[in-house]
Amino acid sequence: MTTKSTKKAEQKGLQIERFFTKEGISAYDLYEYDIRSSVIKNPNGEKVFEMTNVEVPKFWSQVATDILAQKYFRKAGVPMPDGTTGGENSIKQVAHRMAHCWKSWGEQYGYFASTADANKFYDELVYMIIGQYAAPNSPQWFNTGLHSSYNITGKPQGHYFVNPKTGKLEKSTSAYERPQPHACFILSVDDDLVNEGGIMDLWVREARIFKYGSGVGTNFSRIRGSGEKLSGGGTSSGLMSFLKIGD
Repeated sequence: MTTKSTKKAEQKGLQIERFFTKEGISAYDLYEYDIRSSVIKNPNGEKVFEMTNVEVPKFWSQVATDILAQKYFRKAGVPMPDGTTGGENSIKQVAHRMAHCWKSWGEQYGYFASTADANKFYDELVYMIIGQYAAPNSPQWFNTGLHSSYNITGKPQGHYFVNPKTGKLEKSTSAYERPQPHACFILSVDDDLVNEGGIMDLWVREARIFKYGSGVGTNFSRIRGSGEKLSGGGTSSGLMSFLKIGD
């Protein structure tokens, strides 16, 4: 997939040129597929996870199949043909929900020069994901497209977003309408025990990040060292004691 900005002022946005795919041929049809199983066993041989009917390209390794089935498939809330809900079982579903979500947000905010360019963007991404030419980070696999493809919302978890229309920070009204697709965060913490932004609040903020598959580091430089004076008298127990609580 290659991109270029249009030279004509009246055609703003990205123009997409096909590299892997062809017009009129589904990106999904460019691969041959297998139906496999994925199993996790304890050292004693007991099965703790088993999934059958997993659809992946024939060239995928069993390790890749296991990672997809055990980690990245959405396990509940996916609409089924019979009207019930269940889980994902095909790489096609996962590639579609991610690429479709990226395409939809791009169209909504005028990233593409035309609908045709948006469709080419989608096709190229689907091909690259299924073909292992490209892979997003884990939170993308976990969260992206669950709302746009399956109408999964989830109750809000305390996330915020910047409203592009107003430029103001707003609290999210659901977990997946504006998902957490970022892999890495760095937090700060105040030298305070229980108030917002303090040490105990840090564990809540970290848990919120971990819940959706992301990782976090924290700058603890504001925390007083062991033996330093406290405002109410006495001395600080130091950072290590609080890290043990967090652990």
